[in-house]
Amino acid sequence: MKIAPEKLKGRVSRRTFLAGSAGAGLIMGVGVVLPGCSREEAVGEIAQGAASRSFAPTVWFEIAADGGILVNVAKAEMGQHVGTALARVIADELGANWSDIRLNHVDTDPRWGYMVTGGSWSVFTTFAMLSQAGAAGRTVLRDAGAVLLDASPDECTVEDGRVKANGREVSFARIVQKGDISRTFSAEELAAMPLKPASERRFIGHEAQALDIPAKAGGGAVYGLDVELPDMLYAHPLIPPTRYGSSINGIDDTAARDVRGYQQTLVLDDPSGVLQGWAVVIAENFPSAMKAAKAVDVDWTPGPTANVGEADILGEGARLAADKSTGVLVVDDGDVTEAQTNAAKKYNAIYRTGTVLHFTLEPANAVVEFDGGKCHIHAGNQWQSLILPVLAKSLGMEETDIVIHQYYLGGGFGRRLWGDQIIPAALAARALGKPVKIVFQRADDSRFDCTRSASVQQFDASFDDDGKLTGIEHAAAAGWPTLSMAPGFLADGVDGNGKFDPFSISGADHWYTLPNHRVRAINNDLAQRTFLPGWLRSVGPGWVGWGVESFMDELAQLAGQDPIEFRLARLDAAGKNAGKLPESVGGATRLAGVLKDVRERSGWGRELPAGEGLGVAVCHGQERTMPTWIASVAHVTVDPDTRKVRVKKIWQSIDCGTVVHPDGALAQAEGAILWGVSLALHEGATFEDGQVSQRNLDAYTPLRMADVPELDIHFMESTEFPTGLGEPPLVSIPPAIGNAIFAASGIRARDLPIRI
Repeated sequence: MKIAPEKLKGRVSRRTFLAGSAGAGLIMGVGVVLPGCSREEAVGEIAQGAASRSFAPTVWFEIAADGGILVNVAKAEMGQHVGTALARVIADELGANWSDIRLNHVDTDPRWGYMVTGGSWSVFTTFAMLSQAGAAGRTVLRDAGAVLLDASPDECTVEDGRVKANGREVSFARIVQKGDISRTFSAEELAAMPLKPASERRFIGHEAQALDIPAKAGGGAVYGLDVELPDMLYAHPLIPPTRYGSSINGIDDTAARDVRGYQQTLVLDDPSGVLQGWAVVIAENFPSAMKAAKAVDVDWTPGPTANVGEADILGEGARLAADKSTGVLVVDDGDVTEAQTNAAKKYNAIYRTGTVLHFTLEPANAVVEFDGGKCHIHAGNQWQSLILPVLAKSLGMEETDIVIHQYYLGGGFGRRLWGDQIIPAALAARALGKPVKIVFQRADDSRFDCTRSASVQQFDASFDDDGKLTGIEHAAAAGWPTLSMAPGFLADGVDGNGKFDPFSISGADHWYTLPNHRVRAINNDLAQRTFLPGWLRSVGPGWVGWGVESFMDELAQLAGQDPIEFRLARLDAAGKNAGKLPESVGGATRLAGVLKDVRERSGWGRELPAGEGLGVAVCHGQERTMPTWIASVAHVTVDPDTRKVRVKKIWQSIDCGTVVHPDGALAQAEGAILWGVSLALHEGATFEDGQVSQRNLDAYTPLRMADVPELDIHFMESTEFPTGLGEPPLVSIPPAIGNAIFAASGIRARDLPIRI
């Protein structure tokens, strides 16, 4: 999917780069100066840190009079060390001393532009902008330093937070105190800004401890769950029996009144329609709120999906996938219909995935306070710009009067892309005139989760008289997160008929060259009406890739070919698969490169004991417009008596272009791979009576430490444009495991989680 820049980076045209002094410090900002606003006024706006009528700056870093460099991070930190990665991009081009760098995770002031942390986009969407900002800052400091050193700018070098020339040097601190640091760059000048070649980078691609680790390790890091405000009350949610259509007939809190600290139970009226049939218990402390919530008796009329179960959702998905009149065309290359009509042989398979929970370590929570006509929200959030207009509708306020203060997230994984847990706290805080903190217990957090939808994929392959593959038709049915939460991101079908959720079909538009290829994306309306489908780490590719790569293995078996050779033959980089600048240079050739690398490192093709097998799968990460090329090989054992599957080792080769923060990149890959193992063999929930039935760790069973396999991860050397890493390493793991199970046992798994 091609994401429009204005959707990710805000709707303000950034035409100039401004540098100016404020309190003996250097403020660097990218912004647009509108008519009637001078450059000096614009720099003043940056110094004030305000978004005014005439200037809307986005300020990425500040250098204080003592030389300290504050990097403002508009991305959520949820364990991926994103601030460190972004800071290293700036620091490298700026010529900074890394020990001078500090991070500041910002709130939702409009000057930061559009705020979202997801899709593995953070480095990809900001690398060029931050590189240019750092280079522009280096230019300003070099030129001002040259004057102080009585030297020509061409004689100066900038490194370690100092400008040096002819054996003399001056610090950034001295420059911002004494130098002339006023400068404006046009967009054209920024685009032409000379960036350092990879060989001169000191931070990008080099090891460093993430800047957030000391606070987390020492207990100083503050998460949303840690927030306390004076006179704060606690809210415990009373969640209705269905996500949609429930209503409250009456509430009996007689028994709750005996709980010390209990105050009242509020019925919530949410004009946005997100909360339907909700109430919250209010108490002086959370233990009292928990106890009182058990004692309150709510009489609900459930919504129309109260009897829907997992089998109903999967059954509807299968029906839709089999009906060739359904869905929206995402890929329509060649003539699949003709290939099917003339086929000498056909082969089909159905792949399914069950419901999956986010199950973040930190459950949903928020603290809301109204002060001075503003609504202040304290919570960790991944997509502030998505929930702000919903909050404005719920509260009847202007978005500019709502401020989300950002905190560390104890896990996001896509759950906190949608900040709906804020709404009940906000409605309660306004009704009570006091700050309110809402905390969801684990079971309530699971019931309220926007789960990854169960899915059904049908593949229909056709072959000619010689057994040669002539075409594949692929239909994928699931609930669509984007349809409910961000409909503006729906994409048009390739034939102009209908819209589809690109995040629920990415991965189907793969880089294999096929003679004829058709993909239909289908919304499972029953799923959509039963629950709120959500984005979960790896999003669409996480389940689409399960079907694509497992079916490719089936086709290799039918052809009597080695699974890796079968794939390599189709990764020829022909036509649309050749790739393009800047994000997919090399195209399918790079995917073939990681596949060859993992083949060699894993010892593919060697003899294994009975009951053991190797399986392979590849993926291109999130979208074709931001591919991270990955190939994985899984080594599994299958007990012939119990059929218990154990993953012994996983090899993975990754080409993500330039690796900005190697330690963070490795941590991302490790975490994603292990979640892939968890999704393949362990995790799975089911809907029953309109809600998930597995709500805590007694029934929902993620990967345990005893089942963690050995990991062997290799990053390909590259200086190409950096792409995403938070999610892509997960995608190829379930199909690699499934394919290894087939190699070990002859059993073809087609359902996730795998139960053989």
